[in-house]
Amino acid sequence: MLPVRRPPHVLPLVLLLLGALLAGCGPLPAGGAGATGTAERDVRRAVADWSRTVPGALAGIPLTDWSYEVSSVRRDGDRARAAARLRYRLEGYDTAPEEAAREVELVRDGGSWRVEADRPAPGAPPLLWDQGPVSVATGTHSLVLGGAGQSAGTLRGIAAEADRAVPAASAAWPGPWAGRVVVLVPGSLDAMARLLGRPADTYRGLGAVTTGRVGPGPAPADRVVVNPEGYAGLGAEGRRIILTHEVTHVATRAATSATTPLWLSEGFADWAAYRGAAAPAQAAPALARAVRRGELPGELPRTEDFAFGGDPDAAARAYEGAWLACRLIAAKWGEKALVDLYGRAGREPLETALRETLGVDRAGLTKAWQESLREELR
Repeated sequence: MLPVRRPPHVLPLVLLLLGALLAGCGPLPAGGAGATGTAERDVRRAVADWSRTVPGALAGIPLTDWSYEVSSVRRDGDRARAAARLRYRLEGYDTAPEEAAREVELVRDGGSWRVEADRPAPGAPPLLWDQGPVSVATGTHSLVLGGAGQSAGTLRGIAAEADRAVPAASAAWPGPWAGRVVVLVPGSLDAMARLLGRPADTYRGLGAVTTGRVGPGPAPADRVVVNPEGYAGLGAEGRRIILTHEVTHVATRAATSATTPLWLSEGFADWAAYRGAAAPAQAAPALARAVRRGELPGELPRTEDFAFGGDPDAAARAYEGAWLACRLIAAKWGEKALVDLYGRAGREPLETALRETLGVDRAGLTKAWQESLREELR
């Protein structure tokens, strides 16, 4: 995550899918256990029949493989609630189903069960369409889904910017990736926070974040989630930087793992966004001020240094320092070495990756980085 003047990112967010088992503990209804079992089978069948067709309100979204899997049923007379898991794919983007925990409410009408409501399961975040009508804009390399209140012009503009960000990310990251991106634009900051299941203050002052699963293998496409308030306050250059930064996270996702240092993943995304276009002292003002005060960082940014909610200037220095570390590696050892380091750091310890790609250890890289900060930010 970054202030809106710089490309933001948060650690990939794994949406928590709740599949709670609901069990009745009271006496069996009239008819005994057999009647109860028959009613539950009828409820499950009703949900399956209802979910064979994507809701008409979502017809403009390229949804495929749409299905609900019921895990449990709680019945109270002529009403029932089913805990279910929704699975779906965005055609052309998701290589594996996206999933969401849902609660389906049914009513018995004329001897048969009918679905009356479908909502997020208790404790689960909503989907974009739970928040109101969804609009769609399609670019050459992008699919943009806008929440309630987003204008067609805004979505087309974001699609155009995403289309420019994709080749920029590909130029920085030559490794294999899909070369396309899904962008969600909720109707407001509060709607964004509900979508991601976090407090609104987590994202205030940010332009966008990226969610996704790290590591190789089939997975739903990462979602770049735009903060409509932060994004609207940016100029053209700021929007370009933010989306290129986030799309680079999408491009490098398969090579990213829990062992990838945050300074490397955030710094690489910034390097791709600022590549060949930014002077260090102008693009790293917080760190430049610190260096001029004689406050040279003693080590590469740590994971906790990127946290928001504390000193925003400290977080800015972490992002700026990460960018300048990656910029140094590309300039001193070569862009290929930087790309190789990123790939290896997701598979093996950082010390090993540094020795194999740069021929230095962490202390050696830190010393070279500190020297470059003194020279470029004085």
